[in-house]
Amino acid sequence: MESTAAIALPDLWDRLVGTQTDPDLWVVVATAVAALAVVVPHTLWRISRNAITIAHEGGHGLVALLTGRQLTGIRLHSDTSGLTLSRGKPHGLGMILTAAAGYTAPPLLGLGGAALLGAGRITLLLWAATALLLVMLVMIRNAYGALTVVLTGGAFLLVSWLAGPQVQAAFAYAVVWFLLLGGVRPAFELQAKRSRGGAGDSDADQLSRLTHVPAGLWLFLFHAVSLCALLGGGRWLLGL
Repeated sequence: MESTAAIALPDLWDRLVGTQTDPDLWVVVATAVAALAVVVPHTLWRISRNAITIAHEGGHGLVALLTGRQLTGIRLHSDTSGLTLSRGKPHGLGMILTAAAGYTAPPLLGLGGAALLGAGRITLLLWAATALLLVMLVMIRNAYGALTVVLTGGAFLLVSWLAGPQVQAAFAYAVVWFLLLGGVRPAFELQAKRSRGGAGDSDADQLSRLTHVPAGLWLFLFHAVSLCALLGGGRWLLGL
C-alpha cells in the first residue's frame, strides 16, 4: 500500500502541475460555437445563466473574504438571481471591492482560465475549478443553490477523473469560452433593466451609493472588463 501511494502521489502531482497537449484548432473553434449557442438563445440562456450566477456570487464571496469581511452565506435562486451576505463595515474599500466583484468575476475567471489553457494547464484548470466549487458549497444556504453547485462540481469531478485527455481539453475550453462569452451578457441585461426603470438595487446602484460615482460609470466598468476579457482570453485560446 505504501509503495503504491508513493508511486501514485508523484504521478498525481505531475498531472496537476504538468502541461497537456493543446487540442486541434477545430476543437477550440467548435467549443466557442457551442458556448455561443447556449449564451445567445434566450431559452438556453435561462438555464445556462445559472453557471454565471455561481461565478458572480462566488466572486462576491471570495473578495469579501480577501478584504477581511465575514462571509455568512450565499443563496442561488431558480430565476438565476443570487444573494451573497457578509458582515463588516457597510462602507469602505472592502465593501466597494466586494460589490464590484460580482459582474466582473465571470469574465475575469474566464480570462484566468484562458491563461491556464494557453499555457497547457488543462488538468490544473479542472482541479482548481472543482476545488473552488467545493469551497463555495460550504457557504451555500439554500437547497436549490446546493443542488446547482453539486451538479456543476460533479461534472468537473467526473471529467477530471474519468474522461480522456481529448474530452478533458474540449470540456475545459468549452467552460472557459462560456465564462468569457456569458460574462458579457449580464451587463447588457442590467443596462436594459435600468433603462426601463428597474434593478434599482443592482450592484451598480449599490456601488454608486458607496462611492458617489454615477451607476452608469460602474456599468461602463462592467462592460469594459467583460469585453476586454473576451478579447484577451479569446486571443489566448486561439493561440494568436
